[in-house]
Amino acid sequence: MKFNTFPLVSSLADNVLSDRISRLDRLFSQLTGDVPLSATPSYDLKQLDDEHYALTVSVPGWQEHELEVEVAGGRLSVSGRKAQSDSDSEAEEDAGGWIHRGIVRSNFHLSYSVPEHMHVTQARLQDGLLRVELRLEVPESEKPRRIPIAHHATEAIEHQQAG
Repeated sequence: MKFNTFPLVSSLADNVLSDRISRLDRLFSQLTGDVPLSATPSYDLKQLDDEHYALTVSVPGWQEHELEVEVAGGRLSVSGRKAQSDSDSEAEEDAGGWIHRGIVRSNFHLSYSVPEHMHVTQARLQDGLLRVELRLEVPESEKPRRIPIAHHATEAIEHQQAG
């Protein structure tokens, strides 16, 4: 009879190693005052055409009332702050038998430099992704204009013979 083994030990070792790396990241972040890499959500930024852009931030487990999108002073800010009641329930969940917790549940703040005439047209949360749509609205007076160069032709003098 042949026994098949499950790679539980291997994946458990991978999870323990991953957990230790995350702990080291948090420790160094506390020492330096930087935000740990694991605390900032991942994002995509895409240019749709000359005027339209889309920022997509991965925020699994977040609700609309816990997220804030703001444009001020040339900065686009996306932040998340968990409600107090949610952190109490998470403390109870932490007491459970978790083997690995990879979904970030801590408060975060992302900030991006944007051009002066960038406006948020829409922000929506769906399936754990916050999509922020942006439009660059440059006034006509500030758009580059092509200046035509005038061409002055010299008039040719025709030679006429007397006849």
